[in-house]
Amino acid sequence: MCGICGELRLDGRPASPVALSKMMDCLAPRGPDGAGAVVHGSAAFGHRRLKIIDLSEKARQPMEDAELGLTIAFNGCIYNYPELRAELEGRGYRFFSTGDTEVILKAWHAWGEECVTRFHGMFAFVLRERETGRVVMARDRFGIKPLYLAETPERIRFASSLPSLLAAGEVDTSIDRHALHHYMTFHAVVPPPRTILNGVKKLPPATIRIIEADGSQRDRIYWDPPFARDPDTPPLSPDEWRDRTLEALRLAVKRRMVADVPVGVLLSGGVDSSLIVGLLAEAGQKGLMTFSVGFEEANGEKGDEFVYSDLIAKEFGTDHHKIFVPSADLMDALPGTFAAMSEPMVSYDNVGFYLLSKEVSKHIKVVQSGQGADEIFGGYHWYPPLMNSNDVVGDYAKVFFDRSHETLTRQLAPEWIADRDASRELVAAHLTRAGADTPVDAALRLDSTVMLVDDPVKRVDNMTMAWGLEARVPFLDHELVELAARIPPEEKLKQGGKGVLKEVARQVVPHEVIDRKKGYFPVPQLKYVDGPYLDMVRDALSSQSARERGLFRQEYLDTLYAAPADHITPLRGSELWQVGLLELWLQTHGV
Repeated sequence: MCGICGELRLDGRPASPVALSKMMDCLAPRGPDGAGAVVHGSAAFGHRRLKIIDLSEKARQPMEDAELGLTIAFNGCIYNYPELRAELEGRGYRFFSTGDTEVILKAWHAWGEECVTRFHGMFAFVLRERETGRVVMARDRFGIKPLYLAETPERIRFASSLPSLLAAGEVDTSIDRHALHHYMTFHAVVPPPRTILNGVKKLPPATIRIIEADGSQRDRIYWDPPFARDPDTPPLSPDEWRDRTLEALRLAVKRRMVADVPVGVLLSGGVDSSLIVGLLAEAGQKGLMTFSVGFEEANGEKGDEFVYSDLIAKEFGTDHHKIFVPSADLMDALPGTFAAMSEPMVSYDNVGFYLLSKEVSKHIKVVQSGQGADEIFGGYHWYPPLMNSNDVVGDYAKVFFDRSHETLTRQLAPEWIADRDASRELVAAHLTRAGADTPVDAALRLDSTVMLVDDPVKRVDNMTMAWGLEARVPFLDHELVELAARIPPEEKLKQGGKGVLKEVARQVVPHEVIDRKKGYFPVPQLKYVDGPYLDMVRDALSSQSARERGLFRQEYLDTLYAAPADHITPLRGSELWQVGLLELWLQTHGV
């Protein structure tokens, strides 16, 4: 787990060590344990290291394999690297380190593009062949590890964060109108290749990109599981689905324990993180550290779920740490939270993960977290209404979109209105393509391969890595997801959602954390924008840079200022926080 960056010149000129240094400095929080740089003519690779596997200097990056003529900058963790290493050694490969980075180099040499299909893990890497000048970029199946790109005809720069590309300079920072449409409509989700800025793109998940020495490129999507029933496989009973899911989840949690340092758990007290703790305890994990965070109440809405996290910590005897955040500390943490965001992310729990990660990083370097379970096993409230949908696009938009295209045209300034309903078109393309048996299957596929990537997953990576903390997500084990995709929707939607997973949990954890109303990571002060939070947002939206940008109609902003709590989106978000967060992010990053 680290930060990577680099520059690839396409015009024959030497790569810039100055630009590389600026990007590496910006990535320092992602890798506080070391730094390395390699510059070979037209290619420069940089790396900031967080030592998790093979703590020796033999595993330092960028890693060069002189024998094979390969250089790599890699961020992430390949959980099955010991098995792959043994297989490669059987083919005659010799290793000089004991970690997973070198395994990627040998795997590319041995299997070429197929190597990524063999990796269990989370990864973003850029690899260069010395002899051909060919460059390979790859990102894991769920985009858990980010890879941002700033391209011109003369060069390509890449980095683990968008701000690091801005630090190097020469980036087109104009706003992408279609990305703005997605941000305002698709609940702040801006799918790849777009970002909010025209000059920065991102490599899509489950994609391997080959860039030849002449600059020509081709992409290959290497993973796209069917969300469908296999007609050649006899139907399984609910108990059989439960047992197969439990077996797959046990393996997923076990895989994510591979490390040369201790691994803890972010424990919200919900079913998902509680189940991870229970399975680790079942596997004999001793001295397990768990961490929970809570906030002050606002408008009568409770700001913590300590009663449930305490119950799990006691049940399994964990070394538990509770972090309570007073309102004053929350305000103080917001600038750092904005700075940690690679892209504007509207969810309130960004600051929760930011503060939780700050505390956790004082004790430990690696944690497991429960993200992804709702998208994989059908836990959200918008899935049941789709069971009998005859218009999956329209019905999904009703429950998930923050506003319609027509409404947005009354809120954005005329020059920023996209020429078409870009968000509905994007969602329609995903929901109607082949490979999903039912409307619920289509929605689960969209949420798990698009929404999840650029909301929960990105949020956790950004906030944990701001403090040099590695977060692993067992619910996004691709074999577990492939299994879940085959489970009939009606099984997933039982018991108010996540029915199969709740049955799994009954085998492991106390029923009190299962049979209760679904909780969220509550930060009520930001949902009901008031007092100093209202002042902060109003000041940002009234600033000279905001006025010059002119994204929103003034009458719309005035309506929000007058009664922030009256303007809540269908997904329980504040419209004022949404528009204010965008401007605060742009200003924080000097755009």
